[in-house]
Amino acid sequence: MDTKLLVVDDDHNICDMLKLYFENEGYNVKTASDGMEGISYFKAFEPDLVLLDIMMPKKDGWQVCREIREISAKPVIMITAKGEVFDKVLGLELGADDFIVKPFDMKELSARIKAVLRRYNAHAKGNNDEVVKFENMEISLQKYELKLCGKAIDIPPKELELLYFLASNYNRVFTRDQLLDKVWGFDYLGDSRTVDVHVKRLREKLEGVSDKWTLKTVWGVGYKFESFN
Repeated sequence: MDTKLLVVDDDHNICDMLKLYFENEGYNVKTASDGMEGISYFKAFEPDLVLLDIMMPKKDGWQVCREIREISAKPVIMITAKGEVFDKVLGLELGADDFIVKPFDMKELSARIKAVLRRYNAHAKGNNDEVVKFENMEISLQKYELKLCGKAIDIPPKELELLYFLASNYNRVFTRDQLLDKVWGFDYLGDSRTVDVHVKRLREKLEGVSDKWTLKTVWGVGYKFESFN
């Protein structure tokens, strides 16, 4: 397996343990001991997936995740000793693909890595070359690009993926839990407000673009992309 993992954690014992375990599973593993080093290694190493701790010196995991998402859609799994719902919601909102709390089982972490990579690679090899188009809107997953009225709009990866999914399945209602599963890619047990936050931000971007479609709340159920054509 040529898959490259980057572990960013200031606990050297955890770094050594993860490096040994996943190298034995056939991964190419590099470790970084703080956030600044993590960003530097991400750019140089170009990993397929990042295992990212939150509480670190120089730059914490939140900032590292933000900076990664500015330049890449590669998967990020947050690893932390904290288990509060707030941390999970914030991690998801920043673009993390999964979240695991210390102490964790190595087999569970391995399974999560494989699941996240499968989903990411399926997107990369599957429908990413397709462009979803509605009046005054064009969404490309291949380019990770949203165009409104012909102009490219800055948009975080998870917002774009959520909009792409809903628009690809227009006029179909999805619950918040279904959207977390389909877009974030795992069953998230806890506060699903992250979906509401992403929808709110999307609506701000889409306001006034067209009267032929809308991002609609279906009260008591969830959300849908409604087309009036």
